[in-house]
Amino acid sequence: QYVLYGPLVGKALASRAWEPASPDRWLCLLLALFALRAFTYQLWSSYSNMLFLTRRRRIVRDGVDFEQIDKEWDWDNFLILQIMMAATALYAFPSLRHLPGWNTGGLAVAALLHVAATEPLFYAAHRGFHGAHLFARYHALHHSNKVPTPFTAGFATPLEHLVLGLLMALPLAGACAAGLGSVGLAFAYVLSFDFLRAMGHCNVELFPGGLFRSLPFLRYLIYTPTYHTIHHTGKKANFCLFMPLFDRLGGTLDPESWELQRKNRAGMDEAPDFVFLAHVVDVMQSMHVPFVMRTFASTPFAVRAFLLPLWPIALLFMFMVWAWSKTFIISYYHLRGKLHQIWAVPRYGFHYFLPFAKDGINDQIELAILRAERMGVKVVSLAALNKNEALNGGGTLFVNKHPDLRVRVVHGNTLTAAVILNEIPKGTTEVFMTGATSKLGRAIALYLCRKKIRVMMMTLSTERFQKIQKEAAAEDQQYLVQVTKFQSAEQCKTWIVGKWLSPREQRWASPGTHFHQFVVPPILGFRRDCTYGKLAAMRLPKDARGLGSCEFSLERGVVHACHAGGVVHFLEGYAHHEVGAIDVDRIDVVWEAALKHGIRPV
Repeated sequence: QYVLYGPLVGKALASRAWEPASPDRWLCLLLALFALRAFTYQLWSSYSNMLFLTRRRRIVRDGVDFEQIDKEWDWDNFLILQIMMAATALYAFPSLRHLPGWNTGGLAVAALLHVAATEPLFYAAHRGFHGAHLFARYHALHHSNKVPTPFTAGFATPLEHLVLGLLMALPLAGACAAGLGSVGLAFAYVLSFDFLRAMGHCNVELFPGGLFRSLPFLRYLIYTPTYHTIHHTGKKANFCLFMPLFDRLGGTLDPESWELQRKNRAGMDEAPDFVFLAHVVDVMQSMHVPFVMRTFASTPFAVRAFLLPLWPIALLFMFMVWAWSKTFIISYYHLRGKLHQIWAVPRYGFHYFLPFAKDGINDQIELAILRAERMGVKVVSLAALNKNEALNGGGTLFVNKHPDLRVRVVHGNTLTAAVILNEIPKGTTEVFMTGATSKLGRAIALYLCRKKIRVMMMTLSTERFQKIQKEAAAEDQQYLVQVTKFQSAEQCKTWIVGKWLSPREQRWASPGTHFHQFVVPPILGFRRDCTYGKLAAMRLPKDARGLGSCEFSLERGVVHACHAGGVVHFLEGYAHHEVGAIDVDRIDVVWEAALKHGIRPV
């Protein structure tokens, strides 16, 4: 749809509209204004999704799900309609193209007309759209989403945006008709209009609770997010644009508005039952969160061209969180009436490989676990590198240091092993595995040898290999074979990758080989004659509510197996910590429990 901006952009480029002497400079100003309008809504969206700042003051507590995000995907279509309306007016009245930079008198005229015309006319039109006929055919769309967001302000029918555009233009037209119009007034009024509309839909209460008690007259001059959310949820009161005075005059002011506003501003802590403790992968992936770009975060992560200009800002953010931040909440969802939250340790993938950063990372994880303990969280599941064996023994460090923990610490690798094992085709007689002596590699090897599958374990450490081999039953030990060269796997069609493989190393695989993976980050698929599995993952149950962001590169509704493993631990009510070495005997138990609860393979 952005092609519709093409004629205006093309005209601006052809006439060099950015030059001060250009007769078409108004085009450049118009495009700049509408870019700032879009940016205003995006800033409010980012703020409302900063749960580490706003979660206590959220008005509607439900999460924004994928369905709502998709419905509001083209929220900015109204800007295209209104820029066409503005361009038409500027072509119809050429004198508007040569307005001065500022005229203070115009501000007074515009303010007067806003109060005397725009506010009452909007109130009347809005009540009209709530009539049975117009509501069913038009305005119901705007109210169809349960959770108001700044983008909901743009989610309406063209007729409604046409009416709103005309009402917004009234004060500016009046100022220009009086000879007091200016470019500065147009920017100030339109951006203030958008600022207040986005604020009203942000679902976060902002105004101090005591403000309206100290200055009661303000109750009728400015609405609040709570005030407008009451309208969205009830649909029978609080119809005003920005000034509740007109609801008071029209008899549609909800009397509970200010008490609810006070309660929402005071805030409420909602303790989660389950926490998945994640970390950032890299600078690019750090932008794959709802408070940066909600729509981008709702799709599987991939490097996109529009991220490149933002990379320096993301890099600066990395240094800031490294220096000052503590673990913070990223997103949440509800499953069977229980609150599940995703927290992020403010460390990036490369930090975990810096020797001097080890203690700091463990301190962050420990503080998060203790915070969860105080909040009454039942299970904390550690993601990826947060449970690295070399870092904290797969979570053992924290359990040993705090033996009286009520919160259960879970690495989730039992289910990760189960996912990988259940992906191996039936009838397989031989596999080749890198990262074979790791926590996951050990469990997979011991499980497979019980099934009489030959496991070629790639490792240079005979000591570590023999230690694992001795754990197997005497009759199964023959199925565990140490190999030290990739050439040994030339004829093997099933590779299980737990350690990064270079293109040269992948060349040793025969055509038709499938690469199963539990290496972070996953290997790159260089071989076109082979197939590559994704990281072990499971699909959350269908009754999960409020899911609105993708977990790294996974598709919607799918989470890493260690996340799903923590969910299973919580749903089953297991009393033990799942840390350290994987209990091979529990792999099938946890797999069956996951399926029982509707957690499905991808």
